[in-house]
Amino acid sequence: MQVLQGLRVELFRRYDHPPRKMYPTTLTQLSRANPFSAPLFLLQQVEEASRTPAAPPQTRRLAAAAVADGVSCEFGSSKYYALCGFGGILSCGITHTAVVPLDLVKCRLQVSPDKYKNIFKGFSVTIKEDGMRGLARGWAPTFIGYSMQGLCKFGFYEVFKNVYGEFLGEENSYMWRTSLYLAASASAEFFADIALAPMEAAKVRIQTQPGYANTLRQAVPKMYAEEGIWAFYKGVVPLWMRQIPYTMMKFACFERTVEALYKYVVPKPRSECSKPEQLVVTFVAGYIAGVFCAIVSHPADSVVSVLNKEKGSTALQVLQRLGPKGVWKGLVARIIMIGTLTALQWFIYDSVKVYFRLPRPPPPEMPESLKKKLGLIE
Repeated sequence: MQVLQGLRVELFRRYDHPPRKMYPTTLTQLSRANPFSAPLFLLQQVEEASRTPAAPPQTRRLAAAAVADGVSCEFGSSKYYALCGFGGILSCGITHTAVVPLDLVKCRLQVSPDKYKNIFKGFSVTIKEDGMRGLARGWAPTFIGYSMQGLCKFGFYEVFKNVYGEFLGEENSYMWRTSLYLAASASAEFFADIALAPMEAAKVRIQTQPGYANTLRQAVPKMYAEEGIWAFYKGVVPLWMRQIPYTMMKFACFERTVEALYKYVVPKPRSECSKPEQLVVTFVAGYIAGVFCAIVSHPADSVVSVLNKEKGSTALQVLQRLGPKGVWKGLVARIIMIGTLTALQWFIYDSVKVYFRLPRPPPPEMPESLKKKLGLIE
């Protein structure tokens, strides 16, 4: 109040007006510009601005940082998830189509081990019977099916990771981050396999049954006429058995490998690495994750290949018939294929993020609040 009284006295002395006439004008001016119109903490910031700079507002810091860093959208926005899904389409559709020859030989080795014996024999027999063109058999359902799978796998993974992370809170998300990666990837793959199942069934029929169909347009109506809609979804449960463990390993192993590489191998912090250097780390981590993915998911992959070839069989019947040794047929080919595949998928996916300037958070660090609780800082 002393500030108000001082301002009134100064105005009265300067313009020589009586207090009664000057009071309404003075009050109007002061109501517009005086610090008392704001809350007390803002007044303290104004009065102490010369001594202590005001703290920036805490709301939407991620968005502000994104704009400052030249990022095209806010982390967790609809645009962010849409572009992540597009990255998944490119990463899975392109890579799976590129390895169709290896996938074809792997599937034939699983369903006819006596004829093809090993990967090299598989290639030679296939080329002898069908020519070089035969190695591309099944490319169309592969491209369509795995593009849809990639859309759901990568897009939903980002969604579920963000949703589960917000539910757990900052500290629990860090302490249980491996479980967070596993839960988010499993949830995403559940929906991704529903999108993949019809095209996967058609692909296996084309690749493993000579003379059944040469193209997707021939296979789909023939399968529907024989078994109805069930022909396209009877392999979804074995797909879940194969793909959910595979994807859980793919994402969790990748995330933790990236974290370990930056912590123990890369000689400088991620923030100081160039974009190409970061993509090299992504490729290496993806290949390491891919090797483990192939081992974890191979038994179920063998069941899926045989199941989609045969009519009227169940997953349990196929598993019993293959036995403990039979389910591991074609593992070497699958390790080569999945290791390369997973590394390229992560490389393409991360490259899409770089190209579209999407937010790419660094590996997680322990929150300050958790460090204080653990006594790591004072």
